[in-house]
Amino acid sequence: MTQTTTTQENASQGTARFTVPAKHPMVTVLGSGDSLLRVIETAFPETDIHVRGNEVTATGAPEEVALVQRLFDEMMLVLRTGQPMTEDAVERTIAMLRESESGAEGGHSAPAQVLTQDILSNRGRTIRPKTLNQKQYVDAIDKHTVVFGIGPAGTGKTYLAMAKAVQALQSKQVNRIILTRPAVEAGERLGYLPGTLYEKIDPYLRPLYDALHDMLDPDSIPRLMTSGTIEVAPLAYMRGRSLNDAFIILDEAQNTNPEQMKMFLTRLGFDSKIVVTGDITQVDLPGGTRSGLRQVRDILEDVEDVNFSTLTSRDVVRHKLVGRIVDAYERYDVRDGSGSTPNGETDATRGARDDRHQSNGSH
Repeated sequence: MTQTTTTQENASQGTARFTVPAKHPMVTVLGSGDSLLRVIETAFPETDIHVRGNEVTATGAPEEVALVQRLFDEMMLVLRTGQPMTEDAVERTIAMLRESESGAEGGHSAPAQVLTQDILSNRGRTIRPKTLNQKQYVDAIDKHTVVFGIGPAGTGKTYLAMAKAVQALQSKQVNRIILTRPAVEAGERLGYLPGTLYEKIDPYLRPLYDALHDMLDPDSIPRLMTSGTIEVAPLAYMRGRSLNDAFIILDEAQNTNPEQMKMFLTRLGFDSKIVVTGDITQVDLPGGTRSGLRQVRDILEDVEDVNFSTLTSRDVVRHKLVGRIVDAYERYDVRDGSGSTPNGETDATRGARDDRHQSNGSH
């Protein structure tokens, strides 16, 4: 995009005019039926945005006009890669620009860099990070041997880790993928469930199978699992093993106790990588049992080549209502005082501690 004019009419009013190059049809910038333009206007209600031909004019508070200008510049950078802009991508770009303006950690990454960073492509679908924190998480997986991805449901912490695992397998960085989960959820115990041991365990591992089907040819998955190239197993099956040349993911790690967490981390073998994912607000362990995921940060935060990446409700990539639900529950827990955990830590206290970890550069 070529910016043609930027003026400041007075201390509280500024105007920017910029031209969309002819090679980019305006529908790719404004959206079908101006759907993208409406998203922008909603996000900047105090800014007047007008389009005439291929020229866009924004008038309003100087700082908001500057953000609108940056938004269109970032949109153009994405469009130049051949990737279309969607309403979701525009909303996320605006959120990233506002985070950058507020000095949030990780704000140095341009939105276009985040939205065009391909991890894996399969059957015409490309998996990419969608937020600054997600990009930082993905980059940490590249740089570190052990990475903890901690955040609420829907933030992509497991999905992105699995995409990186498949990428590593396909590029021959590892010889196998091992996916594991503790078989404890929502207070249920395996002994009370009907069926064989495999039939009891399978529902706990099903989300991992579902993600694999998104990333690989479904016909190849049984062959890869039969050969041991991909293994999906409950955490108890990891005991006593040394896992070499593998990309290992422990999902739902908030449901491990400290002994299980130590057992799992010490399975790390040569030329392997571990990613541990979980949500410390969704612990399903019996009352009084401390979560290994809550404890491990205090133990390993200063250990070299171990990284802690924190995702928040702003990184939820499911329906936008999911992020609002997560925030509403957090507010309720703080207001009601019911956000206590098995180790006596409240959500408010834990949140403050996590903020301190983030401010100390734990990402």
